[in-house]
Amino acid sequence: MPHVLASHMVVQRDLPVHFWGWATAGEEVTASFRGQSRTTVTNELGQWSVYLPPGSAGGPFEVAIKGSNTITLSDVLVGDVWIAGGQSNMEFELRNASTAAADLPKAGIPNIRLTVVRKVYTDFAQTDVEMTPWTASTPDSAKGFSAVAWYFAREIEEREHVPIGVIDDTWGGTVAEAWTSLTALGEDPGLAPVFTARGHMTDREAWAVLEDKVRTKKIEEARAQGLPEPQFPWHPILNMDGPGLLWNGMIAPLTPFPIRGVIWYQGESNSALERAPTYERLFRTLIEDWRRQWGIGDFPFLYVQIANFKSGPHEVWAPIREAQRRDLNLRNTGMAVTIDIGNPDNVHPTGKLTVGQRLALAARAVSYGEAALEYSGPAFRQVTMEGGSLRVWFDHAAGLEAKGGPLTDFEVAGTDGKFVPAQAKIDGETVVLSSDSVAIPVAARYGWSNSPECHLYNGAGLPASPFTSVK
Repeated sequence: MPHVLASHMVVQRDLPVHFWGWATAGEEVTASFRGQSRTTVTNELGQWSVYLPPGSAGGPFEVAIKGSNTITLSDVLVGDVWIAGGQSNMEFELRNASTAAADLPKAGIPNIRLTVVRKVYTDFAQTDVEMTPWTASTPDSAKGFSAVAWYFAREIEEREHVPIGVIDDTWGGTVAEAWTSLTALGEDPGLAPVFTARGHMTDREAWAVLEDKVRTKKIEEARAQGLPEPQFPWHPILNMDGPGLLWNGMIAPLTPFPIRGVIWYQGESNSALERAPTYERLFRTLIEDWRRQWGIGDFPFLYVQIANFKSGPHEVWAPIREAQRRDLNLRNTGMAVTIDIGNPDNVHPTGKLTVGQRLALAARAVSYGEAALEYSGPAFRQVTMEGGSLRVWFDHAAGLEAKGGPLTDFEVAGTDGKFVPAQAKIDGETVVLSSDSVAIPVAARYGWSNSPECHLYNGAGLPASPFTSVK
């Protein structure tokens, strides 16, 4: 059986329960779970697959798979399964979070089950991937787990009182196209720049290999002399960024396993000048592709908008945030804004508790039916012209206020498209913008830099997303 089907796992409630695996061709296989059984015959390739009726949350239960041998899975729970995907800020371990000292000793939560997918890239879609064994959350198992995902799981388990299984499927420094199937990328001519960027990377690889050898030699020499190790700029492993390669190795094997949804934290590595312009289209393709491949409908896809960070001159974070904001028009999506809790000097802010909580707010509203819950900060809707001013309209704007400082980082532009700083004034659930240097403003934007100072919140204490009105 595949690694994901194992003792101590959580299977998704209210969906047919899928068991599959391999046996001798023509072998009869029976799967039994919760008093239900189904029998099938293995095909000529040795593959078998059965679905058992859906059920409500509960457990622990035992699974028996019987053919010429018998496989027994114990301590299986039924609840909600979430994939936690993305790059290093999702991979960031709980032990390194600023709140670890307070929360790790209390991480013994038997209803939360954790597993981590092994990092692997492959040229074609795999049918299995190695994973750490499913285990209940304990201080020991949680310390090396995704901090954001663990805090998310804790929030949901406390409120829903059902088992929560989380699959940590991450790789730091990776780009979105690596997590998207090659077929989905190739079907959209608008994503051709993805392959151009890949070409540029492969063109530089021979130089990168030589550079790595020089770096390794310098590090070894420093160690031999008792000197501090020299520091070098990071660059990715060639194949960790290959279009479709992480989809093939780390996501495709999980698609037969029913899930509740996905939480996602990624985008920083797509902020390079040649990659950023395609991110809106690329990220949309990733979401749609995952939903199509799982085949269980438009499951919730909840993601973190990248935080504030100074970055470098060859990276543009504002267009990535705008792409993430615009992709909220896909069904059953939600976004945790983190523009107020990043670290301008560190791409890996340690405050992951708030990130997990904001993702959980989105899940409660999008996935768990809390329709009245305010789960989003002020979200840009439109601008209207009022003489020499612009009025910015927001959704989720009840109790609009400036918090932690005055309203800054608003800009306006005239017909020449040149943005200049604007005076901003809250008026009810809108913000009115003007500038002495722009007689007739026609466009507005907010927080349009790598590390802006953003102070606009709603009454629920949630920050507004940066935006531009320019389409």
